[in-house]
Order: sequence, then C-alpha cells, then structure tokens
Amino acid sequence: MQPSIFDLTAKTALVTGAGRGIGRACALALAQAGADVALVARTRPELESVAGEIAVLGRRAFVRPQDVTRVGELPGLMEDAAAHLGGIDILVNNAGMNIPQEALEVTPEAWDRVIDLNLRAAFFTAQAAGRLMVSQGRGGRIINLTSQTGTLGLVKRAAYCASKAALNLVTKVLALEWACHGILVNAVAPTFIETDFSRGFLSDPDFRAYALSKNLLKRFGTPEDVTGAVIYLASPAAALVTGHILFVDAGWTAH
Repeated sequence: MQPSIFDLTAKTALVTGAGRGIGRACALALAQAGADVALVARTRPELESVAGEIAVLGRRAFVRPQDVTRVGELPGLMEDAAAHLGGIDILVNNAGMNIPQEALEVTPEAWDRVIDLNLRAAFFTAQAAGRLMVSQGRGGRIINLTSQTGTLGLVKRAAYCASKAALNLVTKVLALEWACHGILVNAVAPTFIETDFSRGFLSDPDFRAYALSKNLLKRFGTPEDVTGAVIYLASPAAALVTGHILFVDAGWTAH
C-alpha cells in the first residue's frame, strides 16, 4: 500500500495556543496524522489534558506553559521542545486574541495587546522556529493562523484586522527568505469559528446575523473545520506550496 500523502509519521510539530479551540484541534489532528507534538500555551492544566489525548493516540506530547509575548524566551522554548522530541519540523503559529471595539473607542492599551500577541509574538515565534529549522538542515513547515479579517475589513476589529493583514504579509516575506532552506511558510485564514475565543461576540444576535451575512454556507465553523487545511500545509501533499494564504472562510472572500 502506498503511504498517504498526508502522513506525518516521524515528524514533530509545535503548536502555540494549544490548550483550547483551534490550537487544541490542530494538535490532535497532527497527532492523528502521525506527528509528535509540543504543546504551548499559558495554562498547564489545559495542556496536560491535550497531552493525555495525544498519548491515547500513541504519539508523544511535550507540555510547555509559556507566554509567547515574552519573546526573549522563545529560542529556549524551541530548543527545549526540540531536545524532547528530536527536533521541530512543523510550527503551527496559532496563539492570538481579539478585543472588539468601535474604532472611536480603541485605546492604546487594547491596540498594543492585540498587536503584541497577534503580530509581534507570532513573528518572533516564527523566527525562533525558523532559526532552529535552518540549524537542523532538514527543512520545515511554518503555518501561521491568520483570519479572513486579514483581507476583509470587519466592524469593531481595527487592531485585529491590522494584525492579521500584517501577518499575512510577514508570511510571504518569510516564504521568500527561507525557501532556500527548504522551509515552506504559509497561512490559514479562517472565518468565524465557534470557540471560547468567539463565544462572547457570536452570542450577540445582531453580530451573529452580521457574521453570517456573507457566509455562503450559512453556518459558523468548528475548530475541526480548520484542521484539514493545517494538515495539508504540513504534509507532503503541499510540497510545492509556499507564501500562500489558504482561506477556510465559507465563501466570504468570494464576494
């Protein structure tokens, strides 16, 4: 039998924001595809729970509570994960946040918090992973979780849209610079996904109607709806794909 082109056996992955939502779903999907997974987030109990699920799948998990906005600690994070798992082949750069505010109400503090995690920490996480991958000499995959809001303007999301649009372009720059090292860099840009992260604003009937207004499938996504795109970009199936923004957006960008 021919091996699956989506098989990740003998690969190692690191997922940020891995304790819940999209990050948790991606970590489990990577393990189901055969990878060992380093789990990174701020809350240890959530990570330990995901690690237990990965163990049931017969894969190894490395748990590392870490605030990725403390960017000076990121090289050490990568080195520790690599030492435990035998290197890092895949980064899923998922940690993020949103503070919905009308543009007239955005505070400098709120703006800085969103940009600090969604853009600054995401870049330096990718940089730390990229340096490790270059030193390993075996290529790699970096997958940044951005958003449809990196391309489309949405109300109450000035800082969030700015952070995701910038990360889309950072993705392209890294793809340009690191292709010579065999490191492929892409982004996955979801629509509204029902998670703890989105529950607050999706519970508002008016915003819920707005969020579905250009959704061609007329349903919100689940974290599992995002994992197929991540596994594809991490796998041999995407060996000729880099610098790409893959929308998982129920048709929003078809308009």
